[in-house]
Amino acid sequence: MKPFIRALGIARVLLRHRLDGLLENTAFGRWLWLLRPFAGVRNEEANLPRGQRLRLALQELGPIFVKFGQILSTRRDLMPPDVADELALLRDQVAPFDGALARAEIERALGKPIEASFASFDATPLASASIAQVHAAVLPDGREVAVKVLRPGIRAKIEADIALLRSLAALADRHHPSADKIRPQEIVSEIETTLHAELDLQREGANASLMRRLWANSDDLYVPEVHWPLSGETVLTMERVRGIGSDDIAAIDAAGIDRRRLAEKGVRVFYTQVFRDNFFHADAHAGNIWVDTARAENPRFIALDFGIVGQLTSRDQYYLAENFMAIFQRDYRRIAELHVEAGWMPAHLRIDELEAATRAVCEPYFTRPLSQISLAEVLLKLFRTAQRYELTLQPQLILLQKTLLNVEGVARQLDPELDIWAVARPVLETILRERYSPRTLLGEFRKRLPELVTQAPDMPRLVRDWLAQQVSGAHTLHMQSNELAELAKISREGQRQTVFAILGTGLLIVAAVLFSFDRGGPHFFSLTAATWLAGLGAFGAFLAAWPRRR
Repeated sequence: MKPFIRALGIARVLLRHRLDGLLENTAFGRWLWLLRPFAGVRNEEANLPRGQRLRLALQELGPIFVKFGQILSTRRDLMPPDVADELALLRDQVAPFDGALARAEIERALGKPIEASFASFDATPLASASIAQVHAAVLPDGREVAVKVLRPGIRAKIEADIALLRSLAALADRHHPSADKIRPQEIVSEIETTLHAELDLQREGANASLMRRLWANSDDLYVPEVHWPLSGETVLTMERVRGIGSDDIAAIDAAGIDRRRLAEKGVRVFYTQVFRDNFFHADAHAGNIWVDTARAENPRFIALDFGIVGQLTSRDQYYLAENFMAIFQRDYRRIAELHVEAGWMPAHLRIDELEAATRAVCEPYFTRPLSQISLAEVLLKLFRTAQRYELTLQPQLILLQKTLLNVEGVARQLDPELDIWAVARPVLETILRERYSPRTLLGEFRKRLPELVTQAPDMPRLVRDWLAQQVSGAHTLHMQSNELAELAKISREGQRQTVFAILGTGLLIVAAVLFSFDRGGPHFFSLTAATWLAGLGAFGAFLAAWPRRR
């Protein structure tokens, strides 16, 4: 019942701000007029610009809708300028809440009066967003800080919106013909996880602290310091920084900053965070990404608001990197093969058909100058094409897709002629060379070796038990359809992986047997020899499991 009431509330807000015209061609819009007598339509807004009416409506609807508006504001290449300008105000100019409430929450969270924590505290907020607002303060030692505090009652609002999304996802599960591919419940779960992470400011502080370490002494990105004694779940105190919003082109030009160089750095930072650090800022709109005015000769960005960060599994990292490289190289067959290998598309598809469809989407773009190509637009069209071929949506990649749109939007604002692909390609190639270099592989092997050696003594017993089950006929095999599909996929990996797997397992077994015989005997049967054999066996197994590169 609550989701239904929330849906009615959303409809009333749209009507009240005279935005029903946006939905007139939808099934929902055809019934919206029934609520007009109960909506309290604001006639005084009739003459307001459409962008302002949309901003006011999203602001009234709450955090999820404000986030949506923030994303739209970064894509000035896709949005009308008047709408984009208004939506940009949602980044840090949402209607603030009373400073006295903020002061009371800070005192409650820190367990002491404001005067005991800060030499001065400004009750007028520096910025106000959908989930929290920020106040300026000064520490007793004279350092300037920014104090972030959650909005009162924000958890209840988010829970109401999540409940509505859950209801819509349940409807899609029951009635949408491709629900198993869209996976609406998993998508809502991903959104819910992200929003709940934003409500924990201690977690945000930990994100900022890690990103600061990863980019220490960088010429490309600066992350302010967290003051942990004055931080908690509902309050976060950080070093106060100053800069220019990355979309304030006039101010950037007035500061004498090279916008082209800055835009290139933005692209490099994104790909480095995703593929080197596996820890990327996933709310990278202009309100959270500033430009350091103190470094006009060597510009760098300042990152703010670390409530939403993204990480990927090593498997997703690999297949994403390979997909990007295949796009850069116009290797359409490789793109098709990667989507099947990753499990994003079913194995029964004909690779040549998927290759042809991919070529049909990409080739027209490559006939244009690269500076006129939007990578986000190409990926979106590839996504739509893949849906026709039974693409399974990957909820864990939603944040990355959103961030890619944000980053490309910011970069193109700084330099509309930026050749994003030319900047991204060498960064990705360098990272991949380092990721799969012998030194890196040896380091991974060294990290795993103690675990393998620890487990090696159990191998002879496990092998004996398994062989005994085979002889007695007591062994049973339980498999599900998804496991059969995984076996089919493994079989396609070829003889190389099989050879490495057999060799690696055999060496591990031999090492385990030698270890079991070692009781101070000859050197050949020493723990050192067993360890080396275990290491070689583990390396063989590691090569067998490593994704293929072409």
